[in-house]
Amino acid sequence: MIRDDAMSDALTRRELLAGAACAIGGVALAGLPMVAQSQQSISPAMPTVPVDATKLQGAPTSAVGNRSKFVGPVRTPVGEVTGSSFSPLEQLTGTITPADLHFERHHAGVPNIDPSRHQLLVHGLVERPLIFTIDEIRRFPQITRTCFIECSGNGRSAFREPKPEMTPQKVAGLTSNTEWTGVPLKILFAEAGVRDSASWFLAEGGDACVMTRSIPVSKAMDDALVVWAQNGEPLRPEQGFPLRLLLPGWEGNTNVKWLRRIELGTRPWMTRWETSKYTDPLPDGTARQFSFEMDAKSVITSPAHPHVLTKGWWPVSGIAWTGRGKIARAEVSTDGGHSWHVAELQEPVRSKAHVRFTYMWEWDGRETVLLSRATDETGYVQPTRSELIKVRGIGTDFHFNPIVGARVTPEGRVFFHGES
Repeated sequence: MIRDDAMSDALTRRELLAGAACAIGGVALAGLPMVAQSQQSISPAMPTVPVDATKLQGAPTSAVGNRSKFVGPVRTPVGEVTGSSFSPLEQLTGTITPADLHFERHHAGVPNIDPSRHQLLVHGLVERPLIFTIDEIRRFPQITRTCFIECSGNGRSAFREPKPEMTPQKVAGLTSNTEWTGVPLKILFAEAGVRDSASWFLAEGGDACVMTRSIPVSKAMDDALVVWAQNGEPLRPEQGFPLRLLLPGWEGNTNVKWLRRIELGTRPWMTRWETSKYTDPLPDGTARQFSFEMDAKSVITSPAHPHVLTKGWWPVSGIAWTGRGKIARAEVSTDGGHSWHVAELQEPVRSKAHVRFTYMWEWDGRETVLLSRATDETGYVQPTRSELIKVRGIGTDFHFNPIVGARVTPEGRVFFHGES
């Protein structure tokens, strides 16, 4: 007979079975696909766990680790061959984006490539046309650096059709920040003997659309990398496995994935990706072309929709980044832009990488609008929407970086705030 005071310490048969199911079936449960519908994340069902985890043996070691079943960040796939999926910015901390949550953007689906057969051809205005295997590239001196990649169309929906229910993921989720490992492109150019007359190179991808972009050789001699690893492991297929071009600070489309060919020449190739697409129409009827660098930008990730606040102190936190070097200052306004306060930047502040900012704010229960703006080390200040339109025009289709924020209602409900 079990005494009453011992009853609370005993595990019921149901709890025992539930705990065993969690331990034994963890791998299988974690493998179930997460569903995204209408660009909104759907949380997994709450897992069943024992009342007291100290009374039951835990799960055994496993070949691949999984997130806690209480944590379920997901991208927002549209399920189309040509499309994108957004990183869940509001569910991430720090600045590093997990590889499996790095945003996607591709134009002909994700190719399935055998790394043992994949090669990189370097030819054109070179002394020695060369073909590199993946293993040969990995034998060169490698470097690792952290930087962001941002789709040049990031922020289009928030600029064109702002909606109160937009989360940071939907507002600016086409940017991610990770650690990349590869070889400086200038080393491969030195091996091939790039001629002095070469001023541009064409980078070609191995996907079904054969993505091609013209890039100045000066970028290769600066900080361009040919990378094969991300966050300590080989590239994920949707991020360019087995090889991609990395151009820190430049628009995402130039960071050609599934890289298979580089041709050196004296002028841009004027591919369809840099004529009919990825150009910026201007108010005077002309268009900006080869607008490579990403402008300084910031977004508040917390508080954000659908948070509900109570009176008291709250951290206003977010990320800022620029393609022109380091973020020099991030500011937060708690009164709709009437006044600005310098936020604290979380170290380290890296060049061409996300940096997290935080400003402590005491909410008094009144309706207000929270905003953020970034200033980079060149002195460039993130503009308002009207300032951006004055320079680029209402028809601009890329490089959206206006100041945006969050509206807090008297009830504490938080909604996206973007000028329309």
